[in-house]
Amino acid sequence: MQTTTLGVRLRRALGSMGTQVFLLLSSVVALFPIVLVIDNSLKTREAIFLKPFALPLGDAFSAAGYHKALTQSNFPLWFANSLFVTLGAMFLILLLGSMAAFALSEYKFRGNAFLTLLFLAGMMIPIRLGTVSIMRIAVALRLINTLWALILVNVASGLPMAVFILQQFFAQVPHDMKDAARIDGASEYRIYALVLPVVKPAVATVAIYSVIPVWNDLWFPLILTSGNRTKTLTLGVQQFVGQYSIDWGAILSSMSLAIVPVLVIYVLFSREFVSGLTAGSIK
Repeated sequence: MQTTTLGVRLRRALGSMGTQVFLLLSSVVALFPIVLVIDNSLKTREAIFLKPFALPLGDAFSAAGYHKALTQSNFPLWFANSLFVTLGAMFLILLLGSMAAFALSEYKFRGNAFLTLLFLAGMMIPIRLGTVSIMRIAVALRLINTLWALILVNVASGLPMAVFILQQFFAQVPHDMKDAARIDGASEYRIYALVLPVVKPAVATVAIYSVIPVWNDLWFPLILTSGNRTKTLTLGVQQFVGQYSIDWGAILSSMSLAIVPVLVIYVLFSREFVSGLTAGSIK
């Protein structure tokens, strides 16, 4: 009996150790590119090519890339534009997506299934296939070279996934709580506001998944906002890429600074994000 118990404990210990090793390796693989970018952003051009994996020490150290990015370009403007587009798109995706998901999960009406399938189709069809039509609409609405064009495009791109995720969580909210609020005379908007904190992990998950593609997008900024005053960070950094030379120090420095907002948002929503991913796995 003791031998069997010892074998079970040994298998559990080995299984736990294997899981920890796997998670450690996964973390190293995920963090290595970020560390490499930040490391090389603090080096001279020669050190970037000759010693890409070495630490920025001694003669290899140089902050010229940060100085050029912050003082010899419109980096603050690009950063502000990207931040405005990202936060604006995220706010509208969360607001409109949560309201649509609440309606589709709460009310049974003719066309409910069709609208759900329509949102699912939006997840399967890449929005870039409609680039020409989007350009025509933007021109007709006089949105070319405006940040609102980017916000609306990213909202259209992020809504299907937001509705799909949030709809599953809203459907799990007990009806008794909503019925009790209706008996007390609460309006449907008030009930929506009461239910929304219950699905906070799902909201955090949608927020993180929505932020990253908007912040990193280059396609639509290149097409819809090519003006100097409306360039986003990913588009503005392209000025460091010349016809015959590339300023890698400035590019890597800009990329390092661009990582900060995404990390801040992830840290703020990390606990809810993990809860949203694991919700439903344990009863």
